[in-house]
Amino acid sequence: MSDIISLLPDSVANQIAAGEVIQRPASVVKELVENAVDAGAITIHVIIVDAGRTSIQVIDDGKGMSETDARLSFERHATSKIRKADDLFALHTMGFRGEALASIAAVAQVELLTRMADDEIGTRIQIAASKVVSQEPAAAPVGSSFKVDNLFYNVPARRKFLKSNATELSNILQAFERIVLVYPDIHFILHHNGAELQNLKPASLRQRITDVYGRQYSQDLLPVEVQTTLCNITGFVGKPETARKKCGHDFFFVNGRYMRHPYFHKAVVTAYDRMLPEGMQVPYFLYIDVDPAAVDVNIHPTKTEIKFENEQAIWQVLTATVRDALGRFCDVPAIDFDVQGKPDIPVFDPSRDSIAAPKVTYNPDYNPFRSHSESHSGSDFSSVNKKNVPSDWEQLYDIANASPFSSVEGDLQSPSLFPTDDTASSGNHNSQLSTLNSQFQTLNSQFDPSPLHYQYKGCYIMTAVKSGLMIIDQHRADVRIRYERYLQQFENHAAATQQMLFPESVRFSPAECVILQQILSSLSAIGFDLSDLGGNTFAINGIPAGLEGINPVSLLQQIVTNAQDQSFCDDSASDISHSSFLIPHSSDIALSLAQSVAVPYGQVLSNDEMEQLVNELFACSNVNYTPNGKPILSILPQTDIERLFA
Repeated sequence: MSDIISLLPDSVANQIAAGEVIQRPASVVKELVENAVDAGAITIHVIIVDAGRTSIQVIDDGKGMSETDARLSFERHATSKIRKADDLFALHTMGFRGEALASIAAVAQVELLTRMADDEIGTRIQIAASKVVSQEPAAAPVGSSFKVDNLFYNVPARRKFLKSNATELSNILQAFERIVLVYPDIHFILHHNGAELQNLKPASLRQRITDVYGRQYSQDLLPVEVQTTLCNITGFVGKPETARKKCGHDFFFVNGRYMRHPYFHKAVVTAYDRMLPEGMQVPYFLYIDVDPAAVDVNIHPTKTEIKFENEQAIWQVLTATVRDALGRFCDVPAIDFDVQGKPDIPVFDPSRDSIAAPKVTYNPDYNPFRSHSESHSGSDFSSVNKKNVPSDWEQLYDIANASPFSSVEGDLQSPSLFPTDDTASSGNHNSQLSTLNSQFQTLNSQFDPSPLHYQYKGCYIMTAVKSGLMIIDQHRADVRIRYERYLQQFENHAAATQQMLFPESVRFSPAECVILQQILSSLSAIGFDLSDLGGNTFAINGIPAGLEGINPVSLLQQIVTNAQDQSFCDDSASDISHSSFLIPHSSDIALSLAQSVAVPYGQVLSNDEMEQLVNELFACSNVNYTPNGKPILSILPQTDIERLFA
C-alpha cells in the first residue's frame, strides 16, 4: 500500500494561511498599518484604489529594514518580535506571528521599498504569488512603502466573492478607525481613488474621537479612568441621552489592540441599568491595560478575540468604573463655601426681624349640598356655582354598585328607580327620572361585556381563537405592517415628503458616509430630502410624510447603521436578504423606518385600535415573523390551558 501523506508546497501552504489572515482588502490594510505602527512611524499614509481591488499602498516614516530583513520579512514565521516561547506571554506589539506579509505575498503582487536611517541606499523587492520576481538596491526615503496590487489575482474564487466597492471600502475604513483610535499621537492620512478621506493630525484622545466621528462627540462623552492592581481602564463613555438602537461606536482596546468582547459589553450595559430604554446602546471607547501574561491574544486568526485570566474580576471593575463616571455626571452640584466669593447669607435677628405665621382663609359654614340661596352671601365662597341635588341621589350609588352583567331590562322595570306616571307626583319627579336615565346610560356604556381583545402589560394583545389563546407582540406586529406598507410605497413610487421648517444637519464618519452615498437614491425615493454640505455632513431638508414627532437625525443615523450592518452580513434568512424589489437597500430602509415609528411597548391601546392592528397584521404576506426573523405571535393551545386547571 503506497503512502498518501505528503508535505504541501510552500505556495499552497501560504495560500491556506492567507485564507485565515487575509480575508478581504481591509485585512491587508490592517496588517500593513499595524506593521508601520510597530516600526515607530510618526506619519502613516494609506492610498487605496478601487476599494483595494486594484491597489493598496501604505507608506510610513518608521525605522525601515535592511536588505536582509526586507527579504526575510516575506518568509512564513519570520518575525522580529519573538525569540523564545516566553515572549508570547509578554507581547506589547501589534503583529507577532510572522504570517501577514507571507500571506499577502501569496495572493497578490507586492512591491517593498525600504531604507534604514543608517543606510545610504535602500532596497526594492518585488514578489508575486510567493515568488521573488526581483530584488535590487534603490533610492528610498527612510521608512517603508508596501504596495499590494491585484489582490487575489491568482485565487479567482476568492476575488469573485468580494463584495461591492462601497462595502469593501467601508470595511477598510472600519479597520482604519480601530487603529487610529489607539494611536492619537500618530498622523494618519487616507486617500481613496485620489480623494482624501481622512487627515488625522496628532491630538488628544477626545479630539481624535471628535475628528473621526464628528463634533457632537466632544460634548457627549464622559471621561473614565481607574487604576487597580488588576488592570487600568481609561477612555470615554457616552451620556445616557446619546443612546441609539444600534450605536455601532462601541470599542474595547486591550493593550492597544482592538477586541470584541460580549461579556465586557454586558458590563457596560449593566452600568446603565434603568437609565436607558430596552434595546438602546450608548457609544463608548474603553482602553484596558493588563499584564500581557494575563491574556491570550492568539486564540483567533484575526486577533480580535482575547481570552482573559480574570474576566469576572475585570467585569466588576469595568462596571464600577462606568457607574462612577455616570454618577459624577448625574451628581447634583452643591454650594461650596470654601471658595472665594462666599454668598452673603443674612443673620436672623429676633429683636429686629418679626416673622408672622401664614394664615389660611376658609368658610367654616360652607356646605356643598346647600343651594346657592342658602349659602352665606358674606362668605368668600358664596360665588361658587352649585347645582340642585335631588333628594333620592343615593340611588345613583345603587346603580354604580350593580353588576355590569345584570339585566338592563330588569333594571328598567324597577318601580323604585323609575316611577311611572301613576306614581309620579310632580314634574320634579319627571326631571329626576330623565336625569337618572341619562346617568344610567352613561354608566352602562363604560362596560363592554365581551371585548374581542385584551392587552397585557402594554406589550401583548391576547385574543381567543378556536385552538386556544393567541398572543401577539404589538410592536413587532406593527413593524411587519409598516414594513410592507413602505415596500409598497417603494414599488409604486408613491412616497411623499414633509419639508422641515428648520432643516437639521448630521455628520457621519467616513465609513458611514460611504454607505449613505450608496443608499442616497433610495432615501430620496422613500421621501427624504438631503443636501450634501461637505465634510461628511448632510442637511435634512425633508422627511417622509407621516413621521411627525420622530427625531430625523436619530432616524437617519439608525438607517445608515442598519444598512451598514446588512452590507457586512454574508447571508440571512430574513426578508431583507431575499428582497426582489429593484430599488437598492429598499428593504433595509423600510425596516429602519418601520422600527422607528411602530407602536412602542407600553402604549395602551383601545379595543378598536387592537382590532385594527390585528386585522392589518393578518392582511400581511407573513403574519408569523418580522422582516428580520423574530416571531410575532404565539398560540397557547386549549389543551394546555385546560391542563393548568386539571
